[in-house]
Amino acid sequence: MSIQLFCAFMLAFLFVTAFGKVYIPWLRKVKAGQEIKTQVTWHEGKSGTPTMGGVMFILGAILVCLTLGFPGMLHGHFEHIFVLAFAMVFGAIGLLDDWKKIRNKTNGGLTTSQKFLLQLVAALVFLLLMKRMGFLHTALYLPLSGRTVQMPAWLYYIFAVFVIVGTVNAVNITDGVDGLASGTSIPVFLFFVLITFAWGRDYLQLGLFASSMIGGLMGFLTFNFNPAKVFMGDTGSLFLGGAIAGLAFAYDMPLILIFLCVMFILETLSDIIQVGYYKLSHGKRVFKMAPFHHHLEMGGWTGRKWKEKELFVLYTGVSLLCMVLSFLMVYERF
Repeated sequence: MSIQLFCAFMLAFLFVTAFGKVYIPWLRKVKAGQEIKTQVTWHEGKSGTPTMGGVMFILGAILVCLTLGFPGMLHGHFEHIFVLAFAMVFGAIGLLDDWKKIRNKTNGGLTTSQKFLLQLVAALVFLLLMKRMGFLHTALYLPLSGRTVQMPAWLYYIFAVFVIVGTVNAVNITDGVDGLASGTSIPVFLFFVLITFAWGRDYLQLGLFASSMIGGLMGFLTFNFNPAKVFMGDTGSLFLGGAIAGLAFAYDMPLILIFLCVMFILETLSDIIQVGYYKLSHGKRVFKMAPFHHHLEMGGWTGRKWKEKELFVLYTGVSLLCMVLSFLMVYERF
């Protein structure tokens, strides 16, 4: 099993690094450049950097799932394809958003309400399909206690939609600094690979997908690490969020995301707190700028302005720590 997971990592890594050398010049040729938010003045020099780079690791994951995952599919195991398809739906929403930004040459693509509605529909369809195929159970596993609590179906669906849409948008919000979303996501996918080792071959197909995401993101980082030659765009960040949420439900432990995705949650909360406090206080702010990584970039609280590479190390490091703690909570479940 370890050889198969390693091969999934290597195949995705090699594909993305090779494909990126062709794909990124093509993005430049068709002028698929990212417009930078006017408020983030210190990032203005990045305007015009190619976006939609997330296509690179999406294709890497597809390649792994259809090749290394094929033997399992012959025996009726399609779990990885199901999660991949789910993530691709969110990636398609992001692709539409990126395309509108490029076409209009602005930083605004789909409206907030349009994105939310599309994500809501995608989440509901995913849950209904999982229920129909027998993958969805309304018993909620509690990582800290190790117990399982039975929930009413209607309440579980509301909870599940909240988790899915929240995770997708949390990853999207974090994608504001070179390599940040990739670096924060890699330990999350590593968690699922380690759980595959701990829980056995029944989870191999899902482990192949998670391992391909690690390889694809590390390959992507060779182009996306500061200074970035390409951005993943909403195509990539929404796909990542969908993949993380899909795996959490496929492994039947969505609540682990509370402990595993602390940095994504922090980014989201900083945005919510900033907007809410700004409205309640009639113009006052908690952070210099939200989300939190921009606050640190502007020297919030300490006066020290964090550089992008430092933010990458901070977020990846904390995410790694959260990964270890999360693994210790659940590895003996099965």
